[in-house]
Amino acid sequence: MSLKKIFLKTKFTYKIYLYYNLYIRHKCFIKRKQYSQWGEDLFISSFFNNKNKGIYLDIGCFHPYMYSNTCLLHKKGWSGINIDINQTSIDLFNIVRPNDTNICTAINEERKEFKIYFDDPFSPVNTADEKFYESLKRSFFKDKKIFTVQSKTIQEIVDISKIESVIDFINIDAEGLDFEILKQINLKKYKVKLLSIETHNVDGSKTEHFDSIKKFLEKDNYSIFKRVGPTTLFALNSHNSINR
Repeated sequence: MSLKKIFLKTKFTYKIYLYYNLYIRHKCFIKRKQYSQWGEDLFISSFFNNKNKGIYLDIGCFHPYMYSNTCLLHKKGWSGINIDINQTSIDLFNIVRPNDTNICTAINEERKEFKIYFDDPFSPVNTADEKFYESLKRSFFKDKKIFTVQSKTIQEIVDISKIESVIDFINIDAEGLDFEILKQINLKKYKVKLLSIETHNVDGSKTEHFDSIKKFLEKDNYSIFKRVGPTTLFALNSHNSINR
């Protein structure tokens, strides 16, 4: 039996497993000047003039430190909502960000069960998108597991968090479902100033939804603020002009 399987056998050993992965295996991610995979968080913080209070919504949050686009904001004093389809990710957030609202769920306009293609508790490619899974299964998903997660609407999630009306920053990294989730968010209602969305592949080519995402956001008065690696930052035009 592998060490990982031994750790996952009981609640007590699972807790050890979480702390081991946070503070030993991934300790190099804890104290850094930036946490995003491509440095997106430096541009995000700069956009908000390094302010020490604000609200974020992180969809596909994955890890509280590693590759996180919201960790730097959290360390500056921000708080918010972290969502992932992987319960292990949410358990990590409950340890590191106990005052945030951390929810294991899929997002959909109506409640339904989603099939989850699961690679590993600490894999960044766990997904609810079958097409995305098919494109990566030769490289990942060696010990593939499939299970289901109940979905919630964005409004249900916001109601649980008791956030009032403003969400300053939204990060979406949903492994193939970014545009479907974006369409469900009422950007005007929550007065969102900046969004971070994965719109390009690692080789620099556009994802199939890039043009749709761009057109959708332009209709709501957003434009490209910065492209960093595979990520595009879209800013509300009225706020973008202030920061130029």
